Amino acid sequence: MNAPAPAELPVVVVGAGPAGLAAAAHLVDQGLEPLVLETGPAAGAAVREWSHVRLFSPWGEVVDPVAEKLLAPTGWTKPDPATYPSGGDWAAQYLEPLAGFLGERVRFGATVTGVSRTGRDRIVDADRETQPFVVHVHHADGREERIFARAVIDASGTWTTPSPAGASGLAALGEKSAADRVTYRVPDLRDPAVRARHAGRRTAVIGSGASAFTALAHLADLAGAEDGAGTKAVWILRRGISGSTFGGGTADQLPARGALGLAAKAAVDDGHADAVTGFRTEAIERDGSGRVVLVAEDGRRLEPVDEVIVLTGFRPDLSFLSEVRLHLDERLQAPVGLAPLIDPNQHSCGTVRPHGHRELSHPEQGIYLVGMKSYGRAPTFLAMTGYEQVRSVASAIAGDPESADRVELTLPETGVCGGAGLFDEPDDAERSGGCCAAPTTLRIGVGAPATASGGC
Repeated sequence: MNAPAPAELPVVVVGAGPAGLAAAAHLVDQGLEPLVLETGPAAGAAVREWSHVRLFSPWGEVVDPVAEKLLAPTGWTKPDPATYPSGGDWAAQYLEPLAGFLGERVRFGATVTGVSRTGRDRIVDADRETQPFVVHVHHADGREERIFARAVIDASGTWTTPSPAGASGLAALGEKSAADRVTYRVPDLRDPAVRARHAGRRTAVIGSGASAFTALAHLADLAGAEDGAGTKAVWILRRGISGSTFGGGTADQLPARGALGLAAKAAVDDGHADAVTGFRTEAIERDGSGRVVLVAEDGRRLEPVDEVIVLTGFRPDLSFLSEVRLHLDERLQAPVGLAPLIDPNQHSCGTVRPHGHRELSHPEQGIYLVGMKSYGRAPTFLAMTGYEQVRSVASAIAGDPESADRVELTLPETGVCGGAGLFDEPDDAERSGGCCAAPTTLRIGVGAPATASGGC
């Protein structure tokens, strides 16, 4: 069977999350036909898995402008732009209505298992760019399907591939066998079963970003509740505690994000969490009672804990893109044109300059990674970044280079953009003999500064 000409085909969008549905909205606005393929049973399936977590961006920054324009005639009303939605709010009040507007252009229970050029594996050069893309799909009912596309926008995110506990980027020894005690999500303590796992017990939280801050704050709230007596968090940090450990605080241009760091600091100050610094996890072992013991690369062993929450970031799943020619940075697994702009070794969110289709392009013309997936392992992504990306990409696919190149984006400054992928201390800090040089365990009492002696 001969494939149709590319111009007659839809643009396949992988993922019906915020970036994917925004991409579809922009394609419709450009007069193009999108086909959104979503693994889950509903719009924002990944977002719904953290429905209990509140976003640190307000409604005014998490609704795509073109999507809002398309929804307006349907009677949809945008929530108060100054208020902060939870993940559940975002899915129910915005993503679900947007998917409803798109109608049959969105297919649920459809998992993309492969993307290639029709009749060409990644080796073949001949007539490659004249061939449409072919997308293999596995449906929830067991059916398999082949779909031809003029272009492919991968907005599948990174939610399904969390980074492991091991400081080397590999799973810690014993991490998989301790799966009944290890989770990779901020716990929903409103769920009685989840609450029971943590109430009155010791929980290790591994990570240093917004998710770790949120988990620490939730556990501190539980410790202060009637049913939470004895609840304790052990906060595992690969680096030392410094002025930036708790994020941007009141100086953060996203106040809710700054408040997360302040809540984590309060959890430590109030004695609900002990901070263990300079601890690079190598192994997770069982003790005789079934509890788990974290072991560091330097041989230190912590006291047993009942649960481990690993919040060390995410990484992209590139397995279904193995037959297309991507050009990815060897460190971040982000497009090479974008990687220098978002490298957490060099940049915070506030220093990321505007970017669009050119930075997101690959040797394989017509395929784009957008949204969280475009950032690879970098932790600096914001929703409005994804919306501007898909605006530019949709214009490029529609053949409007002037609009595609007119990228405008201003990102808030923040102190929480450092990711788990950074080496934990600069060389000069270790040579200085300062407090950050030696791994320590500290408990910071009420009113005490959130630093060890020496001012790091």
